[in-house]
Amino acid sequence: MAMPLRQSIKVATYLAEQKLRRREKFPLIVELEPLFACNLACEGCGKIQHPAGVLKQRMPVAQAVGAVLESGAPMVSIAGGEPLMHPQIDEIARQLVARRKYVFLCTNAMLLRKKMDRFTPSPYFAFAVHIDGLRERHDESVAQEGVFDEAVAAIKEAKRRGFRVTTNSTFFNTDTPQTVIEVLDYLNDDLKVDEMMISPAYAYEKAPDQEHFLGVEQTRELFRKAFAGGNRRRWRLNHSPLFLDFLEGRVDFPCTAWAIPNYSIFGWQRPCYLMSDGYVPTYRELIEETDWDKYGRGKDPRCANCMAHCGYEPTAVLATTGSLKESLRALRDTISGPSGNPGNRE
Repeated sequence: MAMPLRQSIKVATYLAEQKLRRREKFPLIVELEPLFACNLACEGCGKIQHPAGVLKQRMPVAQAVGAVLESGAPMVSIAGGEPLMHPQIDEIARQLVARRKYVFLCTNAMLLRKKMDRFTPSPYFAFAVHIDGLRERHDESVAQEGVFDEAVAAIKEAKRRGFRVTTNSTFFNTDTPQTVIEVLDYLNDDLKVDEMMISPAYAYEKAPDQEHFLGVEQTRELFRKAFAGGNRRRWRLNHSPLFLDFLEGRVDFPCTAWAIPNYSIFGWQRPCYLMSDGYVPTYRELIEETDWDKYGRGKDPRCANCMAHCGYEPTAVLATTGSLKESLRALRDTISGPSGNPGNRE
């Protein structure tokens, strides 16, 4: 895993504090959605299906920052919609960074070069650019030509200016091990992004395209073959080793969606950002009044094919911290980096 050592230490300290307090449920990272509007219409996303009145709403800065502080999470993923369309997105990020929260601003990068001057490089801040394949595959997934080239140009410019840049890639049943290898090789070796996150596509109920989501066995076969030949160890993947084991089918986990809660203009969403069973105004209500035991594969039919990081990465992280062997394994990867090379120790 390519998480910087400073961030790894903060997360490990946070987890130890939760254990000392005997808290059973707590957030690792908050999915913050300060708007639903977007400048693209991706086939696998249902956010822009909201009514026009909802798409015009923008979350106030104080509300966004307050929600993160209420939860106590050490990390924040700012998503949407397209966050760079929010007129005060730089102020939201600035205030969270000032409070030493690790902030990942998720973006399709169409506005990134225009808005980059509004942000300042920091060990606590990263642009997380969505890349679902090389040029043809990515542009097809976002239903617009030229998006891949603009994203690549923005990544290069952000790296030139000293920003941390990560990527987020979602894979569908139209992908093959080779297409996975090609895009991750390009991001890792050619663009040299700091970290890469991957996830099998989940059958989001409002997504326009309902035919190309992966099933569990398809997911396991896809990643087992893509990870073969040392690729998994070589790539700078921003995941715990146990989550990668999970994608390959070496281990199985229950869902812990409560560890990556979603907060949007509607409030805290039950149970996760991929499913909507209502909203509550406070984080405490989300945790204490949601029947978490009824969700997950084998419990809720909507969860049958889900292997998304938002539900299972936290489980893998908790399993890692609960095992000395797995903790040492994760620490080795953090310090040594891929293929035994020195990792990012900032």
